[in-house]
Amino acid sequence: MTASPLAWARRRARELLRPTIRLRLTLVYGTLFVVAGAVLLTITYLLVDHDLSQRVRVLVRRVDHLPVSTAGGPTQSVTSHTPPAAGGGGAPSGGQGTGGLPDDAELRQQADTIADRLHEETLSALMRRSLLALGLMAVAGIGLGWLVAGRVLRPLAAITATAKRCSTDTLKQRIRLNGPKDELKDLADTFDGMLERLDRSFASQRRFAANASHELRTPLAIMRAALDVGLRDPKATTGDLRTMGATTLEAVDRSERLVDSLLLLARSEQSPRHPQRLDLAAAAQDAIDASRAERAALGLRLTDALEPAVASGERVLLERAVANLVENAVQHNRPSGRIEVASGTDDHNGAWLRVANSGRRIPPEQVQRLFEPFRRLDVARASSQPGARASGQGGAGLGLSIVRAVARAHGGTTSAEALPDGGLAVTLALPAAATSPGATPATLPTGAGLADR
Repeated sequence: MTASPLAWARRRARELLRPTIRLRLTLVYGTLFVVAGAVLLTITYLLVDHDLSQRVRVLVRRVDHLPVSTAGGPTQSVTSHTPPAAGGGGAPSGGQGTGGLPDDAELRQQADTIADRLHEETLSALMRRSLLALGLMAVAGIGLGWLVAGRVLRPLAAITATAKRCSTDTLKQRIRLNGPKDELKDLADTFDGMLERLDRSFASQRRFAANASHELRTPLAIMRAALDVGLRDPKATTGDLRTMGATTLEAVDRSERLVDSLLLLARSEQSPRHPQRLDLAAAAQDAIDASRAERAALGLRLTDALEPAVASGERVLLERAVANLVENAVQHNRPSGRIEVASGTDDHNGAWLRVANSGRRIPPEQVQRLFEPFRRLDVARASSQPGARASGQGGAGLGLSIVRAVARAHGGTTSAEALPDGGLAVTLALPAAATSPGATPATLPTGAGLADR
């Protein structure tokens, strides 16, 4: 059953008369327009009244000849300032002059009466026409106010529509408002930035869940297999149970390292909340000292050229990124290989750290894939090398992913290149904090002049 036209009209009227911002702005525009028009018309009326009255009085005082109609005769001109005749033969003041003509005072009175009537009729006509014009302009002003308010509030409508379309699965929506850099443009850009951060946060959570569920299957499967074999064997000795426990403990350790890496990766994708100054050279030196035993076991030769490279950000994340670069260079090296570590500032006072290592040849097209989570070139060969991780897995494949996430969160970049003789060189570049006076920018090293260790 369709609604009656009256009901539709009432519903439409309620929609139009809702106290929306557009209606309120329209009323404000219309009220200001009417008030401004009324003030303008009042000022115009007073000015015309004053000017018209002055002009009429001046014209009356300057009249020299007034046209007067005689009874049954043609119009004659009578001088208003006719002097009286000698011997008192002139017409008396206030009476009828010669030939029935009105005297000077009566003529002036008639002229004043006509002037006053013209003055009143002119002002009355001006008032009527002004009020009519004001009414028409008020209607036009309200209509224009409605259109202007809709035009001004159009960006808000776009923001509202985008917000309604957004959900956890459609956070790719953006307003991308065009126009001048005003408050509405700032609001739309802020909303787009908020959506960008939400999208990254949800994407990080989804990746964390997917990566965790995928990577934790292996250690869980190892633990289950070890427990099944040990518990189902009725002839299992104490040595067998110890072996089972050692295998299970190793899988647990691997799971803990994996979870820690995943949590660090999720955290490193967020913007720094408590930035601090950190010298990348000092962080690299700490990482080098921590890897001394592993380097000695593999017989690695270290060369470094560490110059001050002060950056600003989350200290723990930056230290972890630097440590990952050094650890990656140690773990993916070959026996008796080399490691080169250098740091400094570029021409734009940006802080950088470069870590290069020898190793197997890497196809250039696969270099960028190394920054993706859980990417490994050859797990079997890595685990079979002397000095590889005890887990036999060659790492979780999150080291360079964490480095890239930390760099992006701090407004920096990461780059990598496959070396001609094998191995990889990774450069971490970050915006510098504050350069010390007199510091000279350094250039990226080519390997010459590095100090051997």
